[in-house]
Parts: sequence; structure tokens; C-alpha cells
Amino acid sequence: MDQRGYQDAAAVLPLRLRREAMALPEERQALAEELRLQVGRAMTVLLPEGEVPFAVTVEQEDLEGLCNIASDFSRYAAAESLRKGYLSVRGGCRVGLCGSAILKEGETAGLRDFSSAAIRIPREKKGIGEPLAPGLFREGRFRSTLLLSPPGGGKTTLLRDLIRCLSDGVGCPGTRVALADERGEVAVSRQGRAQMDLGQRTDILDGCPKAQAIPMLLRCMNPQVIAVDEITAEADIRAMTMAANCGVGLLATIHAQDRAELEGKPLARMLLASGAFAQAIVIENRNGERTYRWEELAP
Repeated sequence: MDQRGYQDAAAVLPLRLRREAMALPEERQALAEELRLQVGRAMTVLLPEGEVPFAVTVEQEDLEGLCNIASDFSRYAAAESLRKGYLSVRGGCRVGLCGSAILKEGETAGLRDFSSAAIRIPREKKGIGEPLAPGLFREGRFRSTLLLSPPGGGKTTLLRDLIRCLSDGVGCPGTRVALADERGEVAVSRQGRAQMDLGQRTDILDGCPKAQAIPMLLRCMNPQVIAVDEITAEADIRAMTMAANCGVGLLATIHAQDRAELEGKPLARMLLASGAFAQAIVIENRNGERTYRWEELAP
């Protein structure tokens, strides 16, 4: 079992919290999804069965120390991502932060007085997309595909591996992919280098809102497929519809259990009505195991 992701996450913690985190049994480390910290409360680890507390209480100075470690003791260099509430860390971890917003001219300029943090432990599960990759094509043509699941259902992990499969031609034709990685969670880029394996033909634009990133990628990188994580706004849908009308395939994730739930959400109904997506992969959790099934979306 691979505990490296957990150990990378624990390395961001101040020493007294790190010691507690590393006391977790190795078999549990391999299953962990997040380390969560809130001032005045016990640090917890998110496991498949839910949050489990450690016997240590988080202090405000712990979060200050975490931020220093995660930013390599250079908050100035990390100011842009801190403004957005997160830091990317070596090894692929992403630290989300909450606190008091610093506002300048009505815009968030940063955070102070940190109150909580979530260290997400990325799971690079190479191979999970390989049985699904051939289904992305019909008669040699890519079919734009949505990945569906409730929050925490494994959409980003599957998206990451499907991008790799497309980019390297694993189980499907080799394809130029452009990733609009708005929140930095798919590639987990650090100083221009993706810390996740997204294949040899993948171009990455991170930290840019999807509605702006998609036209930029379309104009500049000549992609065959544009991939995005977490469709959350009408502007995202308009940008993807524009790309689809230019003949570019789409691979994206959205929160929903199935097509029926999509049809019950105004934003998702708009997405379906756009006709930009032909099919969906629905991720289901059965007795702790994730399974995948296909649903047609095209009318």
C-alpha cells in the first residue's frame, strides 16, 4: 500500500502535529483523503468511513506554521494562490485555508488570522481510466464526456487518469489535451511542472478561471480535447459550448449522482440543453468500492 501521499501531507504540519499524524497505522495512511485542522478542535483525518480525530488540539500558531512550511517560508512568492485560499505543495498536496479575508477595492487580496486548513491528499491511481478510455471514442471520434458523482466520489482522480490515457494513447488514440486547471487540483503544478502524470501531449493552464482559460487554450494550443474540473458557473458552460461549436472535444466533471439529478439542477439543465456533451461516466460507491457505468446524454 502506498503511504507517500499521506506522508507528503504530514510533512506540511508543524512538528507536534506531524508526530501525531505519523502515528496513524500505515494501512490507514494509505486510505486517507485529507488532514483537517480547525483552531481549538482536534486535528482529524478523513478516511472512507468519515473523519477520525487525533489526540491533539490545533492552535492558531499551528496554522501559521503550516502556512510557512507549505509556502517554503515565502508567503510573498505564494501571494497569488494564497489570495485564492490555497497553496500547492511538493508531492502533489493542496492546502486549502480559511481565515479573515483582506479586502482591497472590494477584491480579496489575501488571508490573515487563519482559522482552519484542509490538506488534500491526491490519489494518482494510474490504470483506473484504462478500461474506460476506449468508450470515449465511437468510430474513431472522441465523444465529449461528463464525469458524475457526489462530492468526494473520485471524479478528479478519474479525470486525471483519463487525461493521461488520452494524452499517451493508452487504450485510445493519442490526443492533444489542454487542461484548464482553475483550482490547481488536477495537475497540482508547482513552478511550471505538473506533479501528477497527465501524459506527454497535455498542456496545462492553471489558476485561471475556466471561462477565460478555455478560449485562451482554444486560440493558443490547438487542442483536440479540453478538460476541466468542477463545472460551477454559467460562464463555464458558455465557454465550453463555444469550444464544442469549434469542433473541440470536452472532458469535464460536475457534482451529480446521475442524469436524473442533473435534470433537477438549473445549471446542469443548461449544460444538458447546450448539447455539448454526448455521454457521462457515473461513479458509484458500492460497499467501499468505486464502480463506473455509462449514460447517454445526447438526445
